[in-house]
Amino acid sequence: MTYPDRPLQDGAGYGDGPGYGDGYRDGRSGGYRDGHNGGYDGGYGEGAWPSSDAGRPPAQPGGGYPAPAPAGAAHTAPLPVVPPGPAAYPGTAPAAYPEHTAGPVTAATAPVPAPYPEPVAGPVLAAPDVTRPGPVVPDTSGGAPAEAAPAPRAKPGRDRYLDLLRAVALVRVVVFHLFGWAWLTVLFPSMGVMFALAGSLMARSLARPAGSVIRSRLRRLLPPMWAFSLVIVPIMFALSWKPVREEGLWWFIKLGSYLFPLGSPPYPDESGSPGGWFELTWADQAAGPLWYIRAYLWFVLASPLLLKAFRKLPWVTLLAPIALTAVIGTGLVTVPGTFGEGLLDFAVFGSCWVLGFAHNDGLLKEIPRYIAVSSAAIVMGFGLWWASGHLTEEGWNLDEIPLAQATWSLGFCAILLVYAPSWQKLPGRLAGWDSLVTLANNRAVTIYLWHNLLLMAAAQLVDELWSVPWFGDTFGTYIEQSYEVLVLIAIWPLTGLAILAFGWVEDVAAKRRPRLWPNGADRGRKA
Repeated sequence: MTYPDRPLQDGAGYGDGPGYGDGYRDGRSGGYRDGHNGGYDGGYGEGAWPSSDAGRPPAQPGGGYPAPAPAGAAHTAPLPVVPPGPAAYPGTAPAAYPEHTAGPVTAATAPVPAPYPEPVAGPVLAAPDVTRPGPVVPDTSGGAPAEAAPAPRAKPGRDRYLDLLRAVALVRVVVFHLFGWAWLTVLFPSMGVMFALAGSLMARSLARPAGSVIRSRLRRLLPPMWAFSLVIVPIMFALSWKPVREEGLWWFIKLGSYLFPLGSPPYPDESGSPGGWFELTWADQAAGPLWYIRAYLWFVLASPLLLKAFRKLPWVTLLAPIALTAVIGTGLVTVPGTFGEGLLDFAVFGSCWVLGFAHNDGLLKEIPRYIAVSSAAIVMGFGLWWASGHLTEEGWNLDEIPLAQATWSLGFCAILLVYAPSWQKLPGRLAGWDSLVTLANNRAVTIYLWHNLLLMAAAQLVDELWSVPWFGDTFGTYIEQSYEVLVLIAIWPLTGLAILAFGWVEDVAAKRRPRLWPNGADRGRKA
């Protein structure tokens, strides 16, 4: 038996059914980590029939509508024609379905199906999914106004947890280069952390065309280095560096590394004269941070291929740099020259860079946390075990033990990213450091490039304290005992001066309005 369409009654219609749509599963660096349910919240429910004295359709096994009669079978309870009347809502009007009476089925009493339009030529479309509610169509017939569409999602801000890690890494680099404490490389492997964060941001950016992303990265990276080179290279020449006499015309090609650092930039082993303002090895120390720029450049150029490989073979791509380090970083195979230096840096920190891909793509969230953490701890334990058997004159300085550095940094960064919260602002007491964290992130390249040169300048300023009349004689012992602490105090005002003098280049490189002190204070005033 068939029934014509009925209006919805109280309790009928959409009930609490299962939602659909997965939404965003795992966010990217600086974006939303926990997504939203993208589907409707309910499905079709089982509503009640009108409460009246009218007859009900016979119950079927399992509920639902009765099964249609077989072809040719006679209807035993046809529906008579019901004159138009008020809607059959319970308690307001008689039921729209009177008792079924026996009688012949006639054209006047037979239910007529709703007409369907004639088919027209065109592509064959899939049948609509009737288990899901359709889109809400605004009523344009003069009725109640349609419900306003939800406001678009605001653009996600920076992930302050990742910003905090980057700021801590920069401070640790400065402190290590001042005090030389080898255990700092174990306590917080700064370079591995910086490469992991950069890899995550690179994977996020590669949602755009690879060519434009690489150009953007180079544009942001190279101008700050050019500003640095415009200062130190002329000083090297002024202090009697004569590389053409020593190396010939080949030197001019090597000098190009100050413009595009695919290789190691040249510098003199000693520059200046004894008793000068800087020690003789100042050029070697000043140019030391340039290895990071070279490694970062190679990672940027290789990232489109690395990301494709990672998404096809994630674990192989993640662990391949460790295997390469075990070959060329342990003496099994020696790759000479600056190419060998660059290849070793690529191998040691390659797994951290690819780990950033895993963080961006949400792979780390798919692994049970106890498995991820225990696996990372095993890798870190291997790194310490390897380091214990290959200590150098500097002791536990992992910078001098490539395989230990690679494995310890990988495990350490994995734990940091597995437990990574998504902070739109720094919580609790950390909020007091917000402006400094913002400044460090906006001037990260400037701080890293200049910090060694600034450390030497700070040491020279502390040395001058002995020359101050009366002060040097009175407090000379205290100056000697707290020498490194005084240098640590002096380095931060000098860093501030370097930010004021050269930091704006980072804004120009990023096509932003130049700012002298971008600590986020202007953003707070606008808010």
